[in-house]
Amino acid sequence: MTLSEEDYIKAIYHLSEFNSKSVATNAIAEQMKTKPSSVTDMVKKLSEKSLVNYKKYQGVSLSEKGRLVALSIIRKHRLWEVFLVDKLNFSWDEVHVVAEQLEHIKSDTLIDKLDAHLGYPKVDPHGDPIPNKDGVFTKSIKKLISELPVGSQGVCVGVNDSSAAFLKFLDKNKIALGDTFKILEIEEFDDSVTISTRSGSIRISKQIATNLFLDIVDEE
Repeated sequence: MTLSEEDYIKAIYHLSEFNSKSVATNAIAEQMKTKPSSVTDMVKKLSEKSLVNYKKYQGVSLSEKGRLVALSIIRKHRLWEVFLVDKLNFSWDEVHVVAEQLEHIKSDTLIDKLDAHLGYPKVDPHGDPIPNKDGVFTKSIKKLISELPVGSQGVCVGVNDSSAAFLKFLDKNKIALGDTFKILEIEEFDDSVTISTRSGSIRISKQIATNLFLDIVDEE
């Protein structure tokens, strides 16, 4: 497979991750920042390789073969992110672009050894689950802070937005995965939320609250 084909397979997987229906070519074009006509050409190639199911005007879905390819790429990406953060001291807002390049390495032996070297991590630095070599990963139930009532308490387990700007904001405010937060107040006017953190209480905007996942440990 070419690098471009792998990028398309991964994009289709992410677009269909929370929707079992077929993905529209326009949605893929938006994700890939390209023209719908280019997407159609690529999808036809992937269909010929039995990686996707495609019918004109009915959208695109991954075949079982395509799903396993996507999970393999995602596994490599997330393992490299763990390696970059844990072993090379990259910050979590720097690793995505580098991992985008490393995810295309073809050696299964290298990735298996990397997985073992890292101690078979279950999640990447952003809290996203890492599939094992068989494409299986543990799914956890998590909720966005914006979905929770006052009194809810939980461990920060992931981010919805992994952009460098958002991650730098979290670092600036000493908000990290693994921290325990409690929702102290929700402002009726703008839905901003006051939470307790390891460094004290902080008020976060509605936009931030819709981008932080908590694994709930206690609700009052």
